[in-house]
Amino acid sequence: MHELSMADAMVKTVLDVAEKNDATEIIEVTIEVGKLTMLNPEQLKFLIDVLVENTLLEGADVNIVELPVELKCNLCEYAGLADMDDSDHYLAIVKCPECGERNVEITAGRECNVKNIKIEKEEGDEDA
Repeated sequence: MHELSMADAMVKTVLDVAEKNDATEIIEVTIEVGKLTMLNPEQLKFLIDVLVENTLLEGADVNIVELPVELKCNLCEYAGLADMDDSDHYLAIVKCPECGERNVEITAGRECNVKNIKIEKEEGDEDA
C-alpha cells in the first residue's frame, strides 16, 4: 500500500511549508494525482485524514484531483487523452485512441503534487 508513504510525505510537505510561512491555520490543500501513479484517491484521502490528527492540518479541506493520462503517439502523432485498458489495476496499458499503437510518449498522468496550500497567518495573509 504505497498510499501510506505518499500520504505521509504529502502531510510532511504541507506542514513544512505552513511552518516556514508562519501559518496559524491551514485552510485548504489541493493535491494532484496522475492516474498512472496507481494511487487510489479515496485511500489517499482517508490516510491523510488519519495522519493530520493533532496537527495544524487537522480540519483543513483536502482536495485530491485525479489527472488523466495524456500522450503523444509515435506512429500517427496523435496528441491528447490516452485510451487506457482498465482491466488490470496493477499494470496500466496505455494506447493511442486513434491508431491503437502502444508506442507512445506519456506527457501527463504520472504527477503527484501538492499544488496549492491556503493558509491563515496572524496578520490575515493567505496563500503559500
